[in-house]
Amino acid sequence: MARVSSASAADLSLRDAAAIAVAAAVGMGAFVIASARTYRLGFPLDDSWIHATYSRNLALSGEWAFQLGQASAGSTSPLWTLLLTPGHWLGAAPLWWSHFLGLVALAGLGAVAEATIRRLSSGYRPRVPWVGIFIAFEWHMLWAAASGMETLLHAVLATILLSLLVTGCRNFAALGLLTGLSVWVRPDGLTLAGPVVVGIMLTALPAATRLRGLGSYLLGLGALLVPYLALNLSLSGNPMPNTFYAKQAEYAAWQARPVLNRIGLGLVQLSTGPLVLLWPGLAITAFKIARSRNVALGLALVWCAAYALMYVLRLPPYQHGRYLMPVMPTLLLMGILGFMDVLEACKRAARRWALAWAWQAGLVMLTAGFLVLGAGAYGKDVALIESEMVNTAIWVAERLPPQAVIAAHDIGALGYFDRHALIDLAGLVSPQVLPFIRDETRLAAFLDESGAEYLVAFPDLYPDLARSARQIHSSGGQFAPAAGEGNMTVYCWRCR
Repeated sequence: MARVSSASAADLSLRDAAAIAVAAAVGMGAFVIASARTYRLGFPLDDSWIHATYSRNLALSGEWAFQLGQASAGSTSPLWTLLLTPGHWLGAAPLWWSHFLGLVALAGLGAVAEATIRRLSSGYRPRVPWVGIFIAFEWHMLWAAASGMETLLHAVLATILLSLLVTGCRNFAALGLLTGLSVWVRPDGLTLAGPVVVGIMLTALPAATRLRGLGSYLLGLGALLVPYLALNLSLSGNPMPNTFYAKQAEYAAWQARPVLNRIGLGLVQLSTGPLVLLWPGLAITAFKIARSRNVALGLALVWCAAYALMYVLRLPPYQHGRYLMPVMPTLLLMGILGFMDVLEACKRAARRWALAWAWQAGLVMLTAGFLVLGAGAYGKDVALIESEMVNTAIWVAERLPPQAVIAAHDIGALGYFDRHALIDLAGLVSPQVLPFIRDETRLAAFLDESGAEYLVAFPDLYPDLARSARQIHSSGGQFAPAAGEGNMTVYCWRCR
């Protein structure tokens, strides 16, 4: 089984770090160029504009609000919002500052992966830090880096914590702070407490030492978790952000599907990339973990499986499985680790060389192929958001009466480009809709009670509401119909 090597042997040189950073920049450049060539620069998700709106309002007005004057807990990631805020002061927001942060996170993830594999595999001493470069070129990681979302930052923190755990870190207070920090990025960061707490209790230390370690960990975690809970309670009266409750309510139909169907679709998303070639290596690592009873590696693997299962059971693996992306770096590393163990076990040099060449050549070809496909997918994702959400938001800002009240499901671009009063049908900043989020009869009554005058939505999302209203504008974009969807439409609901 791969073993932890000395710290000095695992240290990255400045040249190694630079090589990984250059790879990350080249990969992100390819994605950004793909979006510019497909339609124009932008974000691949409407949710990215929600973060941009919260950070702009915080930067320019000092308010934690999606709409000025209305404090709300609609930001899933308070830390990401804070990190985006300086971009507005520097005039680089929303696009270039978020891309810069994504690039830093991607280069950091590659460096963490490279350092981790060096510590876990005594036979890995390359002239070129190819594992870190491989992670920086993996298309899911590139998509996340260029998404304007907190996804990759969450992956970085999870990978760092699991890396520290499997390499024997005993600074439990630091692990607690890291877990707490991950909660500020996404509430599901709290799941990282599981492997750490179990790992502390199973370490070969005296009981008193383990209890002190657990206490240190909980103090570190509480130092950041308590302020996080207090922030949400002050904003909404709930301990978690509104998105935590809204997503689960919105996808109740997905949760009713057969379990095996949901798991299968999740595995497809995970396997749509270089990981498909690493599943055998991952299986080898899992087998060796069981045989050697390596508790720390086992806990990291169990966390990945449990985290992925938690999401595929609750939410559909849409948008290229973005909710599953935080587990991918660890799964990729374990797959690589398994193959390295096989190479070390090869007694004959000729056989070892042939196997290494075939495996690495396949990995390079898959990575390059999916990078091209991923850049194309990213370009289309951006084009759809820009041609539907952003263009419609600009039209609404320019054409509808200033005092009009607008109801919408996709509020990100509307919040950023428009200043009309908004009713959020997805429940992020209007949580009162959560009990009836998919009941169009009750939604119609709610719109009337709330004074909604216009409805902005895709026709297929609310077919009954669309039939009850008069269409006054359609985006006319070409990318949504090409993807089998309708165009974003503005309806007169009760307009004068």
